[in-house]
Amino acid sequence: MDAIAPGPLAPDVLNRDDLRRALEEHDFAAAFSLIKKWGGLSQNRIAAACQLTPGKVSTIMAGSARVTSIEVIRRIADGLRIPGHLVGLAPRPWERAPSTPPEPQTSKRHTGPADTDAVPWRPDATTGMASDLTRSDLVMDRRAATRALAGAAVTGAPLLDALDGWRTPSADDGRARRPGRLGTREVEELEATARAFRQWGRTGGGGLRRKAVAGQLAEVAAVLDEHQAPAIERRLYGVMAQLAGTAASMAWDVGQQRRAQDYYRLALRAAHAGGDTRFGANVLAGMARQMLYNDRPQDALELVRLAQDGARHTAGPRLRAMLRTREAWALAA
Repeated sequence: MDAIAPGPLAPDVLNRDDLRRALEEHDFAAAFSLIKKWGGLSQNRIAAACQLTPGKVSTIMAGSARVTSIEVIRRIADGLRIPGHLVGLAPRPWERAPSTPPEPQTSKRHTGPADTDAVPWRPDATTGMASDLTRSDLVMDRRAATRALAGAAVTGAPLLDALDGWRTPSADDGRARRPGRLGTREVEELEATARAFRQWGRTGGGGLRRKAVAGQLAEVAAVLDEHQAPAIERRLYGVMAQLAGTAASMAWDVGQQRRAQDYYRLALRAAHAGGDTRFGANVLAGMARQMLYNDRPQDALELVRLAQDGARHTAGPRLRAMLRTREAWALAA
């Protein structure tokens, strides 16, 4: 929808007392339920209009998450064409008279790495993220490395909203691709290489070792751009998740907090695409530790609970114990 398109809600829906009360109180669980019931909008359509993931809309409607970010409230108002005064905002640009040209709108949803995860998760987006990250890492010079050191990790709602798709099924990858012919032996070799690089990551993360991990990750992304057999593809995403997790640890070791977080997000998305919820939960636990390091215990707690929720049907005693311990760290902090 553009800035002057009519909204999806009929005037009689917006005039309902119960909806107006919910909007004024920022009770979006009730508001979304009423919009779904009386406006005839599905959760997916609400999500698309508001630039949220379907999983995020589902957790809001279930009362598991509250909308507190002004940026998200603006997106809800603009996407559903809810007048600004109903949600405590100034009149929105599209509320102007048609004769007045609307102000150009800039959206923060497309300006940074955190935003690429805010759309419903798809395997092609995961491989694209891997290609972009590794390309950036492989050409990084000293000046770029210095800038990377200054980059702060994303925190709060922008981080948590971007990760919510972890709890939803992976979207279909319907893109046209060249046929690939990777076999079991080649995948086993890649898995062995990922394990070797993980050992490297435990002994430090600088220089040529990190370049080697990034190069291998780029190769895996290129192979996933081809159409492999389903079982092979799942294992390849597992390799990507392992390599991205190693790259995250290496970036953290040299003080590049934002780059480490970008690789953590890639690792989580790759685990999600490969159906490995246990590895994904470990990635989220690593991200929670990073938030504790950055003195963000509430974010750490939310990340741990996201991990517990996503892996509740697959986590064994060891993983559950680790997540409970990380949860205790966050509560103590």
